[in-house]
Amino acid sequence: MSSRANNLPATLLSALPDGQLSHSVFKTMSETDAQLERFAWLGDELAVAIWRRDTPVAETSYNQPGHHTLSCYLDGGHRTERSELPGLYGGPKRLCTLPDWHESSWTVRGQMHFMHLYFLPEHFTRRAVVELDREPRELTLADRTYFEHERIARLCGALAGMSWDGPDAQLRANEITHEALSHLLLAQSVPLQQARVRGGLAPVVRRRLADYIEANLGHNITLGMLAALACMSEFHLARMFKVSFGMSPSAWIASRRIEHARVLLKTTGQPLQQIADACGYADLSHFSHRFRAALGAAPSRYRNIVTA
Repeated sequence: MSSRANNLPATLLSALPDGQLSHSVFKTMSETDAQLERFAWLGDELAVAIWRRDTPVAETSYNQPGHHTLSCYLDGGHRTERSELPGLYGGPKRLCTLPDWHESSWTVRGQMHFMHLYFLPEHFTRRAVVELDREPRELTLADRTYFEHERIARLCGALAGMSWDGPDAQLRANEITHEALSHLLLAQSVPLQQARVRGGLAPVVRRRLADYIEANLGHNITLGMLAALACMSEFHLARMFKVSFGMSPSAWIASRRIEHARVLLKTTGQPLQQIADACGYADLSHFSHRFRAALGAAPSRYRNIVTA
């Protein structure tokens, strides 16, 4: 059922960086004549919303929202254009990316129905190490208006067409969103326009550490082991690791263990104890606790949902 988006969900605001809350894309939309049809928090600080607008002419502006947005037109938008790009119009399956530093103004004419995915810059760039062999601080989301990408559009269509009600549905939507963001990273990541990146680990050392962690997720990995591999002190390694990976060694290892468990649960029929062992958890109870804390569902429940 459609409703006017006059009340901004506090959960969405709480995920955005301090000092940028008043510029969120969601809040901007809520202050226009747009109608919010559906909204859901998908976990992992991912949010999705479907909007509808039907107006003769309206203006909308975005000013450094502080979070990334992927927009997918579901219907209409044929006379909607960005003021900076006159004559370029939207349409079904057309995509736009609005990075956290984005500024733009738009003229909306007629009917349009579209979906927004809201996610933090960290969501996008932390994939850089594993999927692109790049440091998170080197990349950002491109500012793109009305581009086409068949796979991303199909994933957005699937997301828009499914239920988001309840933890099981939200977990399925979470999986689809993560897949869309992986495709987005490959298709729409660009180097940050800034001075030469300084500090951090040398690329060869970063790769050595990343490969070692991936190969040893089933074993105990200590800061001392990583420091020896990088030929530096534990203190220096901890500082440089966070610069190059975007998080501490312990947080990175924990995130990779969860991701490895997700893959094994989705793609294999291995018993849960075997997966717990392969991912370096002390026992099945520890694995279940950590997995539930990260994903909102026990490993067995997660497997049933994503393989259904």
